[in-house]
Amino acid sequence: MSKGSQKKMKWWQLSLLGVGCIIGTGFFLGSSIAIRQAGPAVLVAFLFAALATYIVFDSLAQLTAEQPQKGSFSAYAKKAFGHWAGFSNGWVYWSSEMLIMGSQLTALGIFTQFWFPNMPLWLLATIFGVLGLLVVLTGINGFERFENIFAVVKVAAILMFIIIACLALFGVFEGDQEPAGAPTTYGQFLSNGWMGLWTSFIYAFYAFGGIEVMGIMANELKDPKEGPKSGKVMLSLLTTIYLISIGLALYLVSWDTFTTEDSPFVVALEQYNLSFVPHVFNGALVIAGFSTMVASLYAITTMLVTLAKAGDAPKALSKVGKKNIPYRALSLTTSGLILSIVVSLLLPDKIYEYLTTAAGLMLLYTWLFILLSFRKLMDLAAKGKIFNVVGMLLIILAVFGTLFDQASRPGFFISLLFLVLIGIVTLMMKKKWRNEKPSSDSNTLWDKYEKD
Repeated sequence: MSKGSQKKMKWWQLSLLGVGCIIGTGFFLGSSIAIRQAGPAVLVAFLFAALATYIVFDSLAQLTAEQPQKGSFSAYAKKAFGHWAGFSNGWVYWSSEMLIMGSQLTALGIFTQFWFPNMPLWLLATIFGVLGLLVVLTGINGFERFENIFAVVKVAAILMFIIIACLALFGVFEGDQEPAGAPTTYGQFLSNGWMGLWTSFIYAFYAFGGIEVMGIMANELKDPKEGPKSGKVMLSLLTTIYLISIGLALYLVSWDTFTTEDSPFVVALEQYNLSFVPHVFNGALVIAGFSTMVASLYAITTMLVTLAKAGDAPKALSKVGKKNIPYRALSLTTSGLILSIVVSLLLPDKIYEYLTTAAGLMLLYTWLFILLSFRKLMDLAAKGKIFNVVGMLLIILAVFGTLFDQASRPGFFISLLFLVLIGIVTLMMKKKWRNEKPSSDSNTLWDKYEKD
């Protein structure tokens, strides 16, 4: 879904695009689940998730700077570990993004029911799904423009909350109750114990989901070597506003006031009786969820085309039409969207938590493979190896934390089911790969891995 004449991006443009792809329902709604799990200690979960996200993106950016690949992390997995790794990595990512779109469409429906409580969830999800397809049909230029606008709106919404919260703390606005204040004891900070903190990790990680889209788009940089700087600036901004906004929400109201159905920022401001704030903020939340859904839609369609060109998906999916839009790949993606809407209709009560957990886990499996590929393909110094191990440990910690929470456990098994299915298909494809000729498009850094 790119053009040969496409104007290359500067590093700051990729940073802005990254903000647009990442800030979404995982933060605006999923953070409520994390707060319910960990209490005020959720700030620690977000801090560790930010560190792991930085390590993953920095690894992917360095790989892209060394040798840009259309298939991004899927191509690097293939070069590092063989065809099976590239194939399975691409399809695991595609599956994870499909699950993410399901959770995002559900969350968008929940946000919109704030205004239209009698409208069924499936109808609202369908409307947003169709709108998302229309954005993707505008091509890569349209996608970038929309995401940049969405990024500005989302950051503005968070800054708006921070300003209003600070004014409330200084007595400009009077609330129905006194602010909860900061925890003063260890027990208050770690309200649900270490187990609560552990099980909240997956939701903190999910708030940073979308970093892979930046990896795919890094090929559009004028200078690929500026990729790491782009990620560093973007993640520094995100981490700062995430921690400040969540910290203020926790200061305004008690952590056990938050629910899994409402954004913590709307809940925190309700007591100040500012009639316009919930509506304005809810509009920003809808935009946030919609933009990350569109990013997922773009990413999985792009990945389908890449897999098709590599022979890992039906060749017909690689064909493109006007504006270089791959209509056939987009049709398959649309079928997945329809399935997501049907599932949201069948399981309206638990769908968000289950799909959010499964999608987050599938993304973490992809992130783990990025770190493994980076470790094998690059000559790392001692510091690089340490960071690589820290990143993998944090990801593994988040994955296994889901086993100890009743709400997130089903999502863990859903993600395993996808891994098993993709593993079976990968084994079936092995015979075909044995008869393939070795790839000839390698360079000095990768030659020894192509021979494996």
